[in-house]
Amino acid sequence: MTCAFVLLVLISAYVLFWFTIAVLFHKEISSIFGRDPAATSYLEVLLTYSGLHAIVFYRIAHVLLKMGVPFFPRWLSQVGRFFTGIEIHPGAQIGEDFFIDHGMGVVIGETTIIGNDVLIYQGVTLGGTGKERGKRHPTIGSNVVIGAGAKVLGNITIGDNSYIGSNAVVIKDVPQNSTVVGVPGRITKQEGKKIDLSLDHIHVLDPILQEIEELKARLDKIEEQK
Repeated sequence: MTCAFVLLVLISAYVLFWFTIAVLFHKEISSIFGRDPAATSYLEVLLTYSGLHAIVFYRIAHVLLKMGVPFFPRWLSQVGRFFTGIEIHPGAQIGEDFFIDHGMGVVIGETTIIGNDVLIYQGVTLGGTGKERGKRHPTIGSNVVIGAGAKVLGNITIGDNSYIGSNAVVIKDVPQNSTVVGVPGRITKQEGKKIDLSLDHIHVLDPILQEIEELKARLDKIEEQK
């Protein structure tokens, strides 16, 4: 009888825990479900998405840090890293509708600032470039996509509606409505077009190819004038 009662209490606590998470993070769950075509239900997102779990750990740790609680927020962030493979410093500032897809190997530094509706993929680093103090990590605008393996380093700003291509290394400011690819990151011409969060990654423009095509067009025009 006692064992059955204890088991019932544990099951009830477990269900209550996930119900509370579902209520408090309903907006994040809805955002993930809407963006990821692999998601089949809200319950699946709630129970199996490490990106959501990392955000839960971060939000709790961030609140505790702002309350002045010593040590525990940093420890909690490391617990989150252990379970999810995603490291988010509790000092980072992250806006609404933040989605980490897959997520393994993601690192977000202490002074990082992230706007709303940002999507990042696995292996992304938002880090510093040395031992400098103060603001030493990137500021990411709203409606930004950062592809798998990209590194955004230092106290730089990525403008709204921008896309950072997979494996790009970005160490300079990026204006709004830009696409950046390559190592080091180079900006492709987007003519002010807004980046869609459902971007087809295989059709990102190559800035070097763009320049070659422009040069060829100029040569063709010169040939026609002869």
